[in-house]
Order: sequence, then structure tokens, then C-alpha cells
Amino acid sequence: MGAAFLAPAGGGGAAPATGSAASRPGREAAALTGTAQLDRRPGDEATVTLDAHLDAKDRNDPGAAHGTIKISHYMEHPKFGGSAEARVDCLLTGGKVATVSAVITKAEGGLTGAVGKRIGVTVHDQGKHDRFGYSWAMVGIPNDLPDDMPKCVSAAPFDKTRPGSGDLHVRPMDQRPGGARARL
Repeated sequence: MGAAFLAPAGGGGAAPATGSAASRPGREAAALTGTAQLDRRPGDEATVTLDAHLDAKDRNDPGAAHGTIKISHYMEHPKFGGSAEARVDCLLTGGKVATVSAVITKAEGGLTGAVGKRIGVTVHDQGKHDRFGYSWAMVGIPNDLPDDMPKCVSAAPFDKTRPGSGDLHVRPMDQRPGGARARL
């Protein structure tokens, strides 16, 4: 089977973050939010919901990011279906591009073997035609990712979102993360 995407079960958009750092200007260093479907042929429905945030106090530690990623992917040919939810553990942004990683905590259908695996997602926020990449593109499905996948690792945003299906938003980091780990 080719690379399965997987997106959020139940469709629907991400709920606004009420009372969180996302709703208080100046309290958030970066964010990646929104819901969209990938631009696929009929009978191939892949959706993602992103709600990832890095608080201003943690701007030097992208591994302190928090939030959720929900993915679902259902195909008629070949027959495949599953959904998963993951807990965010890293967020890096640069301009309108963001990479986020998360550990799968719940999964159904063809993704049940991915519980405990770390996934990575990359988004290029281009307005109505966002681009999207994911860490399992070369292995098929998240179930097949290595157990030692590092934080904030993903593929280039090679896929496109379906026009009119939603929108993904990158709030760029207000400064480059510092510290010894960020040096070349």
C-alpha cells in the first residue's frame, strides 16, 4: 500500500483555545493551528487537525510545545481506514513554515499499531492552498515509523490541501530558539 496519510476522525475543525496562551496576545511564542483535507482523488479522504502551541516563556525550548494533532485517512482503493490522536511534544516555525511532532495516544482502525509512535508534520501556510508533509511518507503508515523517531522531524511539505476544505495557520516564532542545542 502507498503512503497512507490519516486525518482526524469526525471531521470538524479545531476548537478555539479559550483561556490558553493562544487567546492572549504576547503569551505565545509560536503556533500551528487549523483543520484541512488533503487534495486527493475521490474515494480518498485524508484530514488533519492541528492545535500546537509554544508559550512565550518556553521560546528557547521547542520541546515544551503542547497541544494535539488529529489525523484520519479513509480510502476505497486500496481499502484502508483509520484515525489517530497525538500529544504534541515539539514545535518549530520559520516564517510561514512549521514542523511539529507528537506521540500517538489513541488510534482506531488501520492505525492501532501506531500508539506510542512519534509522528512529524510540516506545514507551509500559503493561505488557501497550504502545503503539507508528514514523517511516514516513505514508510507507508505511522505504524511503520521507527520507535526512536526524534522530536520535530518530518518531510518537506510536498502534499497540498484541498481548496475550500479548511485552512492551516502558522504563527511564526517571535525569535530563534537559543541555547547550546540550537548552534550549528
